[in-house]
Amino acid sequence: MWILITLAAATFQILRTSRQHQLRSVLSTAAAGFVRYAYGAPLALLLSLVLFGVLDRDLPGVPASFWPALLVGAVGQIAGTVALLQSFKVRDFAVGTVYSKSEVLFVAALGAIGFETALRPAGWFGAVLVTIGVAWLASKGSLASLLERAGDPAALLGLAAGAGFAAASLGIGSASRSLTDAPSFDRAALTLTALLVVQTLLNAGWFVATDPSQIARTIGAWRPAIPVGVLSLLGSIGWAWAFTLESAAKVRTLGQVELIIAFVLARLTLGERHTRADYLASGLVLLGVVLVTVWG
Repeated sequence: MWILITLAAATFQILRTSRQHQLRSVLSTAAAGFVRYAYGAPLALLLSLVLFGVLDRDLPGVPASFWPALLVGAVGQIAGTVALLQSFKVRDFAVGTVYSKSEVLFVAALGAIGFETALRPAGWFGAVLVTIGVAWLASKGSLASLLERAGDPAALLGLAAGAGFAAASLGIGSASRSLTDAPSFDRAALTLTALLVVQTLLNAGWFVATDPSQIARTIGAWRPAIPVGVLSLLGSIGWAWAFTLESAAKVRTLGQVELIIAFVLARLTLGERHTRADYLASGLVLLGVVLVTVWG
């Protein structure tokens, strides 16, 4: 079941990202990122109100360990996003994006040192294949030139983004699994609600301290922002639910197929043509995903 949930989450994430990109025509990059939390949080609160209020489902038990893990996830996701956006600004979109895909290896490595169940050798091999395949695909066949630029600021920021996203995956997964006495969906919903509220408060606090006008602009762009909030909620509940059911290493590795989903959609809806290298890279990603999900 976690496989279907992860694929759905990846698809919603692609759709959300495309809508966020459109928002950059009316908002700054930072404010477009803030939309994800500011408009997702009220919807998550509404979901929890329906689940635990209207439907009268029992609230999961919340141990003390829930909050530190949640805070790691919230800060990691925000920091990863900031680092990735900064990598685009410093030098190169492709370099930053490719190196941020190191998230898969960061998650696997942190799992191996005790943060959660470690991958088996076949899973590690699969994670490496996925990382190489995604990098190859995202770099449009110029993987060698990207490796030559591994030390430039955009690449280093991309690696920082990968580390931040890895911390987010592990933190959110740990927080959700720490909840007790409730079905997996209920634990995921409560985790997501708390996560988005914390992230909204942290981001809003940052804007109050640095540029309060960004908050007013975000509110003013409510019409195009609401779909982003809806897609953010659907994608985030999918990730949180999948993290509740399976290790973050497996979930995030499988989640990299989002690039292939975008690749296929572009071919079917936009008529884009792709090279043999693109298809080979996609095959490498799929092979890695199979190794991680089946034998990892």
